[in-house]
Amino acid sequence: MHNYYTVIGKYSKWKDFFKVVKNSMTKNDPLTLTTKLEENLLHLRERFVHSEDFIMEYLHLQDEEAYIVYIETIIDKKLVQERILEPLKESRISYKDEKQPLPLVKETNSMKEITQSLLEGSCIVLSKDSDLAYVFNVPFSNDRKVKEPETEGIIRGAHDGFVESLSTNISLIRKRIHNSNLKVKYFSIGNDSHTKVALIYLDHIANKKTVALLEQKLLEINIDYILSPGYIEEFVSENSSIFPTMLSTERADRTVANLMDGRVAIMTESSPGALIAPTTFFTFYQSPDDYNSRWYFGSFIRFLRILGFLISIALPALYIAIVSFHFEILPTEIVFSIKSSLENVPYPPLIEALGMQITLEILREASIRLPSRIAQTIGVVGGLVIGTAVVEANLVSNTMIIVVAITAISSFIVPITEMGSSIRLLGFPFMIMAAMFGLIGMSFFFMFLLIHLCKLESFGTPYFAPFSTLRWTEMKDTLIRVPLPFLKQRPNDTMPLKKKKKV
Repeated sequence: MHNYYTVIGKYSKWKDFFKVVKNSMTKNDPLTLTTKLEENLLHLRERFVHSEDFIMEYLHLQDEEAYIVYIETIIDKKLVQERILEPLKESRISYKDEKQPLPLVKETNSMKEITQSLLEGSCIVLSKDSDLAYVFNVPFSNDRKVKEPETEGIIRGAHDGFVESLSTNISLIRKRIHNSNLKVKYFSIGNDSHTKVALIYLDHIANKKTVALLEQKLLEINIDYILSPGYIEEFVSENSSIFPTMLSTERADRTVANLMDGRVAIMTESSPGALIAPTTFFTFYQSPDDYNSRWYFGSFIRFLRILGFLISIALPALYIAIVSFHFEILPTEIVFSIKSSLENVPYPPLIEALGMQITLEILREASIRLPSRIAQTIGVVGGLVIGTAVVEANLVSNTMIIVVAITAISSFIVPITEMGSSIRLLGFPFMIMAAMFGLIGMSFFFMFLLIHLCKLESFGTPYFAPFSTLRWTEMKDTLIRVPLPFLKQRPNDTMPLKKKKKV
């Protein structure tokens, strides 16, 4: 160890040191520092009692007595040595000097701020006869490298995504938006975790009411801990709909595009995801690839995604309705083919469909939990083995296997995972209505679904816009994407302050 400070070890070594001042201390935990160094150190030690990674080091300076305090498991020891201890060896703790080389973050005398700074990876320097603490931000960074999100891959464009560091994620956004109007507001949420949450928006574009509403909802959250943006989504969302009303993404370019359209992003520390609000139904079917490719190809792919949505929720139900009630709408040859495959199946079509869909969900969930290489094997081999076995055992018809396979493939075409989960759940009530009432039941439930979508809002924005608002001029970037020179306005659903944009 260096000769200008002495490492103070475990708690047992402090007993004699504090015995002198213990009787003169009050029992109440102070809110601010005093001018007595021993008292300040004792109060800090009491706050972190039994935490053996809490370290206090005595500093031998020129003519001052001081201590440096930190939690060794969350600070960068190399930075502490190079940026704090080495400069302190040749200087006084005089932070009024403009030539002071130390990376001072702030001065404070609040015990609460000192405690929180220690927990966030800062070092605290306390000196004798001073009621101020000097805070140095030297956190240890052990985050993974920036790479493309596994669930939001694209063919052409940027391949970087968010990581578990909030500062890194914000830097990815600022790297793309060099504008002083990009605002970042921080919140501390969680009575115990004190998780750092960032609200990000473009001040000259985002609607002020939307920003104020989200700020209010973040301040109203009362929970012990926050581990991911999913916690925040449940607290701030205004509806309990099966459809997600906030877009969750790990892509920096998707987040930036939504900020440019007047939306607001919410990000949390230790999580790679961002929540975007407000959103519409069609926002979940847009992908960066739509804009990185030529407009006609982007429009075609977007149309396929909407078609995949309809197939995912309706194809198994359509099969059940036709087999149970409406054989007459099929050509005779297909009727005989389906009848022959159903001849030895002892169950009604609804049980067939429910059984296969649940089996598919089990395989999907198992493949997520297993290592990637094993998961691929389970997905392919498991599907083939189970599909072949149930057909040979006359438990399911050949036609049902085809229907379930097409349904599963169609559900994967959705760019956002949360919307894909909603689609898979919607298929079950569709199947039940088809089994009870045939095509009439399907039509009734589809109308109910449309009414729900038209009624739904996302932070004051019509969720099914532009169809629910009948603004046909906004169809340029929904079902299809017109060439960029014709996209001269931001979407009205975000209620932006600046509607026109240059292209």
